[in-house]
Amino acid sequence: RVCALLSGGGYAEKVAVPQKLLMRVPDDWSLEKATAIPEVFYTAFVNLFMEGELQKGETVLIHGGASGVGTAGIQMAHQAGCKVIVTAGREDKVARCLALGADVAINYKERDFSEAVREAAADGVDVILDISGGEYLARNVSLLKRKGRLVIIALLGGALAEINLGLLLRSRLRVMGSVLRSRSLEEKVAIKDGFEKRFWPLLLDGRIQTVIDTVLPVEQVADAQDILTNNQNIGKVILTVRNET
Repeated sequence: RVCALLSGGGYAEKVAVPQKLLMRVPDDWSLEKATAIPEVFYTAFVNLFMEGELQKGETVLIHGGASGVGTAGIQMAHQAGCKVIVTAGREDKVARCLALGADVAINYKERDFSEAVREAAADGVDVILDISGGEYLARNVSLLKRKGRLVIIALLGGALAEINLGLLLRSRLRVMGSVLRSRSLEEKVAIKDGFEKRFWPLLLDGRIQTVIDTVLPVEQVADAQDILTNNQNIGKVILTVRNET
């Protein structure tokens, strides 16, 4: 039994995957647990530790902390010895983020997240993992320390924004966009190998957990999409194609 990152076609009953991208599923794991790993953990890993160059002792802000990527990122950053600040949109999501290892969790629907981050990290943050894009850009940039890194992986808050570029120059900030799907096979293998070396052992011994919100049969894919569209989930929504044999 194996799990792997797909380039697409995840709703299919069968898919072809390059052998180099396969990871062996331990005998005592369910396939649902294995399914909850590659996409979200690889995304969090490459953007926090490879693109964002997050280091032990640094402070990271993760938006969408209760998402699949967010719950993975919280745990990896915590295990890496970082101070973890997250945003989430419900109190139960805030509580779950704290339970996973976040040092500070902010309900962005109740207060301006930038004010709360400044209270928690007066000197600013080193790395931001952002899913909002345009809506948050100016505030994100204002929260970065000198030589801070902002990694944008989605544009849920719009694709357009206006910021003062002088701040980027004065503080030597880096703003980068990142997606996983369009990367070459060689890049994906490097991500897989890096993750497997650093964090796979922590999944095996339970220090890092998969977070699964809902498991549905593939026939209920519309219901699964509704859960995601309405931002109801904490962690992954999993579709099962068949029962394990």
